[in-house]
Amino acid sequence: MKEQLQKIEAGLTQLSLGDQPENLYDPIRYLLSLGGKRLRPMLVLLGYGLKKEDYEVIVSPALAVEVFHNFTLMHDDIMDEAPIRRGQPTVHEKWNNTVAILSGDTMMVKAYDQLLEGPEQSLPDAIRKFNKCAVEVCEGQQLDMNFEDFDTVTEAQYIEMIRLKTAVLLGFSLEYGGLLAGMDDSQLSQLNAIGEKAGIGFQLMDDLLDVYGDKAKFGKQVGGDIVSNKKTYLLIKALELSNDSQRKEMDRWLSATDFDINEKVDAIKNIYGELGIFELTQQKMNEYYDEAFALLETLDARAEGKQALVDFFENLMKREK
Repeated sequence: MKEQLQKIEAGLTQLSLGDQPENLYDPIRYLLSLGGKRLRPMLVLLGYGLKKEDYEVIVSPALAVEVFHNFTLMHDDIMDEAPIRRGQPTVHEKWNNTVAILSGDTMMVKAYDQLLEGPEQSLPDAIRKFNKCAVEVCEGQQLDMNFEDFDTVTEAQYIEMIRLKTAVLLGFSLEYGGLLAGMDDSQLSQLNAIGEKAGIGFQLMDDLLDVYGDKAKFGKQVGGDIVSNKKTYLLIKALELSNDSQRKEMDRWLSATDFDINEKVDAIKNIYGELGIFELTQQKMNEYYDEAFALLETLDARAEGKQALVDFFENLMKREK
């Protein structure tokens, strides 16, 4: 996987972008240079590896999902007014909102350029599946924004939102790798489901890291979800399980407009601790990964490819950023 990651990084640095105007293309290079797990293109390569070994031939089309993912990050950061991405200023902070919008739009077009690098016979299916995924990601982001105005969000509503916003792209990435390898419709459907299950688990871990992660490793403001009253799985479960005094304390912080950030984060984390929210979230995360592992076990694919995917998911479950 280390070799595969190196191929992905090399491919990203060699992407055919443009030069002028500089403030259109420099933000794209800047965001891509900030690194990241490259989770999505890795899933394309791992999906391909379930049937074939010569993954080098599909590195270029695999980059489509990473370019698209970074496009969503650039626009999401504007909507969230996020100041930091991967430990560095977000594009709209470093430049401005207009630049970030236009650069993001350009990245979306460049994602299609990368899809066109795939085999001609797979293009119609690839583009149809990608378009469906891209629309669902937008649906998930809109639901996430809508939740800001909801008094309550149920666990089921939240899981569906993160399925759309985060997990469907992981599902598509894994399925896309299988499509490029020539797997049949039944296998592709199973790959998509495996990726979605793992994607929900991945986002639940992200929720945990936002509250309990090491800022130096996480690359974003720790406690940011608490500060912004974001309706994550942790907050939803805490509101569901709290007693009267705990609920009163949370309501006070959730309605406060003038507060000390550290004091609010510590107060909410203390209630999370009393309710065992960390353990509950970790348990829910493990349930989704277990479902992904169970589906993978029954998949008709190369044993070496299946083991590589198991190893990859297990590393994600132990990540610190």
